[in-house]
Amino acid sequence: MKMSTGDLYRLAGDLAAEHGKAASDFASRAVMTLEAEGAHERAQFWFLMLILVGDVTSGRVDPDAFITIH
Repeated sequence: MKMSTGDLYRLAGDLAAEHGKAASDFASRAVMTLEAEGAHERAQFWFLMLILVGDVTSGRVDPDAFITIH
């Protein structure tokens, strides 16, 4: 499955809207658990979610806006 940058930010925005700052805790725990289980690709996805949720909750990014990554 492929997701665009906008899809990823919208997902992170949904997580942040639903769970607030706790979304970062969920993502962080997922990274640690999945790495410990050897599920490295899944852990990488949750690490990305951790970063994107942080961007959303800090106000650095509006997940509903057009996103450009350079």
